Amino acid sequence: MAGSTFGNIFKIASWGESHGKGIGVVVDGCPAGVPLTEEDIQIYLNRRKPGQSRFATPRAEDDVVEILSGVFEGVTTGTPISLIVYNKTQRSSDYSEIASYYRPGHADYTFDRKYGFRDYRGGGRSSGRETIARVAAGAIAAKILQSLSVEVHAYTKAIGNVEVDMEHFNADEIFQNMLYMPDSDAAKRAEKLIDEKRMQTDSVGGVVECVVSGLVAGMGEPVFEKLDANLAKAIVSIGAVKAFEIGDGTKVSKAFGSENNDSFMADDEGRITKRTNHAGGILGGISDGSDIVLRAYFKPTPSIFKEQRTVNREGKNINVNIKGRHDPIIVPRAVVVVEAMTAITVLDMMLMGMTADIHRIKRFFDDLR
Repeated sequence: MAGSTFGNIFKIASWGESHGKGIGVVVDGCPAGVPLTEEDIQIYLNRRKPGQSRFATPRAEDDVVEILSGVFEGVTTGTPISLIVYNKTQRSSDYSEIASYYRPGHADYTFDRKYGFRDYRGGGRSSGRETIARVAAGAIAAKILQSLSVEVHAYTKAIGNVEVDMEHFNADEIFQNMLYMPDSDAAKRAEKLIDEKRMQTDSVGGVVECVVSGLVAGMGEPVFEKLDANLAKAIVSIGAVKAFEIGDGTKVSKAFGSENNDSFMADDEGRITKRTNHAGGILGGISDGSDIVLRAYFKPTPSIFKEQRTVNREGKNINVNIKGRHDPIIVPRAVVVVEAMTAITVLDMMLMGMTADIHRIKRFFDDLR
């Protein structure tokens, strides 16, 4: 299967299926000398694992990661890092019935058309469980970024029609509620909405916002490796993401140039900054030194317990009731996935940026002499 790798220098290769023996990732291009333990990665994986609240699938997986290569005595060696999480509580029998038909909103039909058959057990490669690989790799990227004073933080911006009031934004609140919302009042209203839809055997979508702070100006490669273009690819590659925004996003189409342009200014120390950040921290595909602000729009979970209309593999119209263990909302568990893919992309762009100027290259080799 083509298409399971991402990145240029810091490169990841994801593998595994939802109901196979496990999910894993190979990280190539990680510098040597990075302190790294399984616990560093586990902290991130714990944020996405199932069964932690009534808003997640009851599939009870520990999602314990094992480092198979690339780390010696707690430090990365510069060689490929291989990570694995074993599947332990998969119930493939829950999915045997769907082998004969295509679930609405899922990739069953498209995978069948592409390959001539599909792994129907939980969606196989198209399952949200594949994001384990992304989060594990993203934990490594995030640790490297932190050592470079770059921070990546994501949170739930909206669930259904319930949106965070940015005037009440409280970063400390993000990990105090099950939905990762930085607004306690919005979280309570969102919980009520999800519970209502669960009772109606329905599901809910939402928005994840991610902020990158501390990234210096000058990162990104025009024309086809723009920072915002690569972030868009990274985020939209996450299953269930149907739209991506950076900065003011779609609002710019209704703004005037005099409103949308970010005025530059020099601070007291002569450093160039901006008075506003409508651009979301990126100009011409290159970071401008401001916070990068992006948003991912997630569709409602397609696996719902309402009766739905579809077709079987023979092309006959049928009605179905989907079985199995499913999330009533994807968004809370996807917050860390957005964070991980953003970290991977930003780190990759930073490593690429090291070769953009001959003076940087000379400094590097001068240090080796």
